[in-house]
Amino acid sequence: MKIPLSVLDLVPVGSGGSAAESVRRSVDLARLAERLGYVRLWFAEHHGMPAVASAAPEVLIAHVAAHTTTLRLGSGGVMLPNHAPLRVAEAFRTLSALHPGRIDLGLGRAPGSDVQATRALRAFDGEQFPALLTELLTWSGERLLPSNHPMQALKAMPDDAPLPPIWMLGSSGASAQMAGELGMGYSFASHFSPTPAAPAFEAYRRAFVPSRQFTEPHAILGVSMVCAPTADEAEYLASSMDLAWLRIRQGQFSPLPTPEEALAYPYTEQDRRVIATFRQLAVVGDPASVAAQITARVRACEASEVMVVSNLPDPVARLRGYELLAAALL
Repeated sequence: MKIPLSVLDLVPVGSGGSAAESVRRSVDLARLAERLGYVRLWFAEHHGMPAVASAAPEVLIAHVAAHTTTLRLGSGGVMLPNHAPLRVAEAFRTLSALHPGRIDLGLGRAPGSDVQATRALRAFDGEQFPALLTELLTWSGERLLPSNHPMQALKAMPDDAPLPPIWMLGSSGASAQMAGELGMGYSFASHFSPTPAAPAFEAYRRAFVPSRQFTEPHAILGVSMVCAPTADEAEYLASSMDLAWLRIRQGQFSPLPTPEEALAYPYTEQDRRVIATFRQLAVVGDPASVAAQITARVRACEASEVMVVSNLPDPVARLRGYELLAAALL
């Protein structure tokens, strides 16, 4: 079974590394993904996290799109409560005008940050997401505001460039029915959510109503992945991910640790139980093993596409993992 593959890039920052360098290196992964036949690459939106440099996905999309030719690029996603819908519409219509047919607009309802960053962003309450989405859809032509609405005649410029296809992001299934009813694409974040994807995908497909952007349902499965030439090396590299996850669970935010730092860490038995729970979400191993695990997960939920994220501090090992996976699955 040939599985369409895509990439989620958080622009990881390793211990002792530079966030600015990580941002500049984002082009390397995009060019590799394009050459290897990946379908699309999305940038996440996170704020105030030393391990993640993807704070401004629309800027990264514009930069990388100018250095590639066929790869679809998008947000995975824009956290809508952090932004005025008009500003999102204008940014993504501009991207659509600059790179026709290559841009995706993925939307999330979480802030993608801690409490301090959320306050600094003057973010809307998450409960306002449906109203914010309705407002955004006004500028896609999918919804109309009442004739007496103060913004009814407002144009999102450039008004002759379409808003890109909209994807709803979910991690628990709560957004699946909404995505289906609105005729959107749907992406489930199994790379960090322990909730099974199959029920969410089933609800999405059952509720799906065709739209101008999507004539049929399209469900993307997010998967966390560490792929290396051997299983032993994959485990060595994944130790960095283990400690990073543990620190996040403990409320500690720092750059991604090296495998050497992770292997020297004095884990408690409770720490190891936390890591074991997280490892159930990740796919780690040599190319054949990783390909088999991803194929099994796709079959279990009937995903249309897989979007892999590999958060490693070593940029060389990270790119090699995507290359090995493509050789095994594409």
